[in-house]
Amino acid sequence: MTRLPEPFFFRICNGTKSGIKKGWTGLIWLLKILVPVSFLTALLVHFNIIYRLDFLLTPLMAWLCLPASAALVLVIGLFTGIYGTVAALSVMAFSMDHMILMAIFTLISHNLIQESIVQGNSGINPFVAAFFRLIMAFVVTFVCARIMGASPDLGPVAALEGLGKNHQAFIPMLREWGWVTAKLSLQIFCIIMPLMVLMELAKIFHIIQMITRGFSPVVAFLGLDRSCGMLWLTAAVFGLAYGSAVIVEETRANPYDKEALTKLHLSIGVNHAMIEDPILFLPLGIPAFWLWIPRLVAAIAVTYLFSAIFFARRLYADRAYHKKIRNH
Repeated sequence: MTRLPEPFFFRICNGTKSGIKKGWTGLIWLLKILVPVSFLTALLVHFNIIYRLDFLLTPLMAWLCLPASAALVLVIGLFTGIYGTVAALSVMAFSMDHMILMAIFTLISHNLIQESIVQGNSGINPFVAAFFRLIMAFVVTFVCARIMGASPDLGPVAALEGLGKNHQAFIPMLREWGWVTAKLSLQIFCIIMPLMVLMELAKIFHIIQMITRGFSPVVAFLGLDRSCGMLWLTAAVFGLAYGSAVIVEETRANPYDKEALTKLHLSIGVNHAMIEDPILFLPLGIPAFWLWIPRLVAAIAVTYLFSAIFFARRLYADRAYHKKIRNH
């Protein structure tokens, strides 16, 4: 009995050391993506280049029942994430229907470059991930616009109120970018390190299996493989950026089925960060239903559709194989 605490203590120490090591490795890997991407985005914003890219989306705005000026908000969301979209909506005059549609689009397609790279390092082609999220953003927004009966008419003229016209000097902009990036990196550090330590301890004490079993009914309902429960939970709670270290580490350390991993990435590409991201839009008065339900329904539909397509292809391949055997 007296020897029991020693192995327990050493298991705690070893798990903590392993978690810190993996967390630090994951943080460095993420910063290699975060810093250059955010710096490039800051330059695009500073030199007003990003505000000239709205022509890429303007022709599609009427199709989404949005005014032409909404293209600017969507481009900002694609490059800078949820915070950029919320900031833009807070200074531009849009109807509630338009804000709902822009929120839905951005919740699916925000921070597209960085998060697609994360997905690319954990089981799916990054270009496929980015293209799929962009298409789903258009599809889900299109469907929601038709359900809402929204109109592209703007009503009151949009007021830019300085948006994209900030002629801040380069050095102050650089200083502000450095502060924001450092703050974000610290936030990620404070999330990744404890999370990786907890993950390692959970593995050592076999808690992972208990957590996965607890979420198995939810994961199965979403049309995902039960083995992906921990990955889905990480993406759902922490998102693709904050949870990237765990997601990448888990997919590299464990042999996941390719089909199961593809379905997971399609699902979390549409619906991730289910707590923080939608909450950011609530102060704008956007109803909670539109912030949570469309993405969830779309994610479920995608996984079941993919399963049906994969099953049909496998069935067709089996029939073709048996037919070939009979012919011989």
